[in-house]
Amino acid sequence: MDGSRQEMPPPTELSALGHREVAAAERPFKKTCHSSVPTSSTLCEPHVWPGLLESLLHQIIALLSSFQDLLAFSATCHSWRAALSSFPSVYTFNFPPLCLKLNTPNICPLRVLLKDNLLSYCKWQLDDPSKRNISLRCSAPPDAPNRMRYLGCSYGYLIFSYHEKNCLFVDAYTGTKLKSPKLNFMGDRDIYYSILTAPLNSPNSHLILCSRSSIFYWQVGTNSWTKHVYGGEHILQIVLFKGEIFAMDVLGRLHTMQFAPELSIQEVAVLRREEMVTGPRSGPWLVACGEMLLMVDLSTDRDQLPRTFQVFRLEFSAETVECVKMERLENSALFVSLDGRDPTFCCTSPERWGGKSNWIYVAKPSGDSGEPWTAVELGQPVPSRIDRVPDFQVDNMWVVPSLIYDVNQ
Repeated sequence: MDGSRQEMPPPTELSALGHREVAAAERPFKKTCHSSVPTSSTLCEPHVWPGLLESLLHQIIALLSSFQDLLAFSATCHSWRAALSSFPSVYTFNFPPLCLKLNTPNICPLRVLLKDNLLSYCKWQLDDPSKRNISLRCSAPPDAPNRMRYLGCSYGYLIFSYHEKNCLFVDAYTGTKLKSPKLNFMGDRDIYYSILTAPLNSPNSHLILCSRSSIFYWQVGTNSWTKHVYGGEHILQIVLFKGEIFAMDVLGRLHTMQFAPELSIQEVAVLRREEMVTGPRSGPWLVACGEMLLMVDLSTDRDQLPRTFQVFRLEFSAETVECVKMERLENSALFVSLDGRDPTFCCTSPERWGGKSNWIYVAKPSGDSGEPWTAVELGQPVPSRIDRVPDFQVDNMWVVPSLIYDVNQ
């Protein structure tokens, strides 16, 4: 940690102090991560037009093309930050996610499952595809517990379990940490996946834990967990789309999840096409892309060369869901990671920040040299190194910092 880091209070039960700690993490100008590029002093001058109309500021926000631009805008003055919180499309910024690259993969618990490794030794950097000369170097808090198990990444937080009954959230951008109440049903040896259904400080956010026989969920701000016995196949990915929660299991079957009046999981009938991938494969990945829910698939059969990504649009009707193959992504680019527990993203008009429409950006394995991601045009051959990673071996991933989701909470 450098000397400019903001001191945070010790981790507490999120039900009691979570909102206060999350709010502290929203101030990026006193952040754990630090940019290698100095901030322009002109942003701190008093003559930066604090009296601009909110409507004009919203037009400026719509033109931002990177996370760095958003930070600079937010740091300008109070009225500009207020305009950011009232921006109507706050969840649909048209700039790419950041790529989290592990700098210490051999000792970081993101890569090691059950050995005594301290999260405090784990360091990573956040690389911006739109600002390739800038890296945000990050590290976890020094007093994090050992024997950590990585469960997933959601709304800008890395999620771990430890001591068999606790969940720990580590902000991927600030490094600050938060805890959930203890899970009293069982140890964490069977829990393999976790995701938030909304930002941590959202009034209806839930944390979902998936084990091999049960699903646990906790409403953020309360003191207890609820257990749901689940006898289906392992859930590989959960995605939110238009207010609904969709889950994909290990067999590629689609399900919906609901919390009220109690947790229920219902399989969705999917009409599949003959050209869809069969046999060994990486994926499928679910990607929410504006008004579309997409399924991205990739064969891992070495006898079927060249390997190419396939993208299907899920069209919903009253009785079934039809998979319609997309030949092009039009003016969108997709971002996927090799671990299905990591979030997926869609970005429209990527040319604004130097990206390419109709391309899929894949976070590469951490052992690869060069940039931590590779880009493949839809329909073109996929490099051989792109395969789904084994269970619990987490690699580089795409993240959107939590402050992006928190600005309008």
